[in-house]
Amino acid sequence: MTIAVDLSASVQDLASVPAREQMPGMRGKFLHSATMTLVYWDMEEGALLPRHSHPHEQVVNMLEGELELVVDGTAHRLRAGDVLAIPGDAPHSGRALTRCRILDVFHPIREDYRFG
Repeated sequence: MTIAVDLSASVQDLASVPAREQMPGMRGKFLHSATMTLVYWDMEEGALLPRHSHPHEQVVNMLEGELELVVDGTAHRLRAGDVLAIPGDAPHSGRALTRCRILDVFHPIREDYRFG
């Protein structure tokens, strides 16, 4: 079964994209365009995102819930409707204060998020 979906000039029904548990309490649906990776996350309340960094620019789009995100030492409390851009190589970590639904957009493509 393919876990990541290629968006190359085609419409995708998000409901049909399989989810993958990337870490405890975080399940994602992974899609790729020619230059970007999109991940629709479902995070359980209390789920932790360990401190990490990557060379990709990341735009966090909060769809539901509340997330505490620390980017390069600065804490941000994100709620539904908030958008935050994380520069490439910036260390960041997070914690879901409630159950969250998030759309993360990465540029360029996250090759480590290509599965199957």
